[in-house]
Parts: sequence; C-alpha cells; structure tokens
Amino acid sequence: MVEKQDKIYLAGHRGMVGSAIYRQLVEAGYQNIVVRTHAELDLTDQTAVRVFMEQERPDQVILAAAKVGGIHANNEYPAEFIYQNLMMEANVVHQAWLVGCKLLLFLGSSCIYPKFAEQPMREGALLTGGLESTNEPYAIAKITGIKLCESYNRQYGVEYRSVMPTNLYGENDNFHLENSHVIPALIRKFHDAKVSNSPTVSVWGTGKAMREFLHVEDMAAACLHVIALDKEQYQSCTEPMLSHLNVGTGEDVTVRELAETIQDVVGYQGQISWDSTKLDGTPRKLMDISKLKSLGWQPKIALKEGLDRTYQWFVEHQGQFKAQ
Repeated sequence: MVEKQDKIYLAGHRGMVGSAIYRQLVEAGYQNIVVRTHAELDLTDQTAVRVFMEQERPDQVILAAAKVGGIHANNEYPAEFIYQNLMMEANVVHQAWLVGCKLLLFLGSSCIYPKFAEQPMREGALLTGGLESTNEPYAIAKITGIKLCESYNRQYGVEYRSVMPTNLYGENDNFHLENSHVIPALIRKFHDAKVSNSPTVSVWGTGKAMREFLHVEDMAAACLHVIALDKEQYQSCTEPMLSHLNVGTGEDVTVRELAETIQDVVGYQGQISWDSTKLDGTPRKLMDISKLKSLGWQPKIALKEGLDRTYQWFVEHQGQFKAQ
C-alpha cells in the first residue's frame, strides 16, 4: 500500500511511539516524511490542520499524536483527555480525506475494551461492556477514532486503518513521577531511591493487577507492517464495522512481578511497600493478537531485554527529567 516515494505525514513524531515509527521509516528508505512539532501545528485547531493538509497534501498519514498518561493523569484531567484526543482525531481524519489521502493509520489503545472483558481480549469485545472508570474519557476518544476511520471507509472508499496497542514502553518515554505510565514511573522511582539510598519505594495498588507490555520498537514495526498490507490482506482479518487490529505480546505479568523485575534492572537494594489505598485499575488486560500474527507479524523484544534498554536510555537522558 505504501510506496517509497509517497509523502507520509507522521503526526506525533516526537512522542515515544512516533519517534520510533520515524526511525523505522527512515531505516526502511522512506525519504518524503512530513513532520510538525506541536508549536508548529496544533492538531486541535481545525483551521490550522486544514491549511497544513492543503499545503502538504500527503499520500499517507500515520496518526500517532495523542494526549496520554497514567491512572493519575487520567483521573485528574478527564476533560483534557477526551477533548484533545477527539479534536485531533476528527481534524486529522477529515482533513486527510478532503485532500485525497487514501491510506491512514490510527493508533488507539487497549483501554477501548470493557473493564471485565474476557481474557485475552479479542477485537470483537469492543462495545460489549462498561469501561474502566479511571480512563473512560480517553477510551471513549479512542473508540471514536476507530469509528471515524470505519465511517470514512464505508462512505468514501478509503483505507483508514486502526491498530490497538497494549501498554507501551521504551526509549523516549515520559518519566514524570505523577503523570507517566507504570514502567517509566517505576524506573524513575527505583532509580531515585537507589541514588538517595532510600530504604523503601512505595508502589501504587496491591500488585495483583496483571498487565501486558510491548516495547515501542515492536509497536513501530507492527505499524509499518499494517500499512504495508494490501487491501485484501487487511480485509481478510477485519470487518467494515470491526476494522481494528490488536498489537501486543500475548503474555502478561502481575504488577508485582513487573516492579520486582524493574528493581533488579535498576539495581535497587531496598524494599517495596505496596500502597493498597491507591487504585489497581482494570484487573487484567491481555490482548489476543492472533489476527495480526496470522498476517505475518510477531513481537521480538522480551520484557527483560526491553526494560534493560529503557533503563539505559533513562540513565543517559536523566538530566532532562531533573525538574519533573
């Protein structure tokens, strides 16, 4: 579907996922990649997005831009999470169609599935039950993104595809102590405790919740794999009104196992204390990735290897996190 000479607009190229996609596009030989920083283009501004699209007229669009965060951030800023994500999706998808963009890839999230969805979660579980309350606004926005793509496909005959990643981590992540996801938050906590010789590290929840984690380089590879599929291949595993594909590892661990692994990776010698007054979130979130595997993709980076790489990156770049 994508030719090497195509003009590709990559939205969110400075984010964790977007930067990994950018690196892999360059490595694969794509040279006509269009990017804009948030300061240069506010994707929630409809007029600005329209002007940009009319000027650039991309052949393909990868929508990796989003407002993201962990449980704390989703609880504290629900209005920002639903408004900003809805506006970005609606503006980019609609304006891409207006300028004749035939292929678009939308990146969603595993939080689209019901809180108590059968595990592992199949694509067909979408809209079959209530969502986890802590990130419902974000999930609603991501579900809307899927339905935007499907609606434009059905009405206008374009190829707007959606991939739903499990919990992502890796280089260029957000390591803010309060607003980050679990892996970068724990890496930061254990590292700071090691440096300060703190005897204990407090971790939210009971540690019983189970989570699946995918390294961002595997996610980027999956994105490139999906946009390269021809129409018949993609349609062989999707339906017009159930068109998204799960991306994950198909394996999960408890948050307790995760914390102990990160403790080992960082080399922290103290104790972990579990703050059971804090929310665990969804009890389990494991993706069924059988459809994407049948299309020829599978993850390559094991969790321990990925954590080692992520911690090394954090240590090399920790100066930029000092003020956070």
